Amino acid sequence: MLTRRHFVMTSAAMFSTPIAAVANEEAAALIEEAPARRPVSNRAMWNTWDRRITPANYDPATSNPWGLHPRFLPQLVQANDGLSAGDVHVDAVARYLYHIRGDGTAMRYGVAIARGNLYEPGTYTIRRKAKWPTWTPTKAMIERDPHLYERHEDGMDGGPRNPLGSRALYLFVGRRDTYLRIHGTPSPRSIGGRASSGCVRMVMAHINGLYDNVQTGVTAHLYPADNVVTARS
Repeated sequence: MLTRRHFVMTSAAMFSTPIAAVANEEAAALIEEAPARRPVSNRAMWNTWDRRITPANYDPATSNPWGLHPRFLPQLVQANDGLSAGDVHVDAVARYLYHIRGDGTAMRYGVAIARGNLYEPGTYTIRRKAKWPTWTPTKAMIERDPHLYERHEDGMDGGPRNPLGSRALYLFVGRRDTYLRIHGTPSPRSIGGRASSGCVRMVMAHINGLYDNVQTGVTAHLYPADNVVTARS
């Protein structure tokens, strides 16, 4: 005769291992199906970060705690004739970015461009703007420089140490994101050189001023490294 105790013990022997195995398999499946954590930018910190990267008593034309050559500080210059107001022009030879104004002048900023053959001249549309953007290296970047980028393959939160810095302008061809950006950099001493993996870099305090005056939908012209300038200082 089977007692209740015998039934409980027998049931445990019959079912406990398979049930545990099924539970483990289901837990593993949930882990595999769970999406990777996406990088974020803490909006509550944006103003704090802006203050952190802006020099005290900041004057764009004279403040220079970064030790830049004075010609790379923002300057108002006369634009060449025939350029559309609002557009952005990058002179890869002189390492200048010009933002054309409606009165025939342009704001000129020092920039760094991509190293080697990674610089991609062309005509682009700025279709997106972002404050304190997140960043994820492309597969090409990871394959090219795994020692630099592999650890960030799941992305990096926005903040002062993020490679895109405080602001980013996203360059598109039609509706296709080129993954090229005009952005701030936590390495301001690179300005004037060739340092990036394809993007155009600016001092973070400088691009903060540019960002407020650039509208989405305007054209960004990135000229070849052997082309002429677009404005006269």
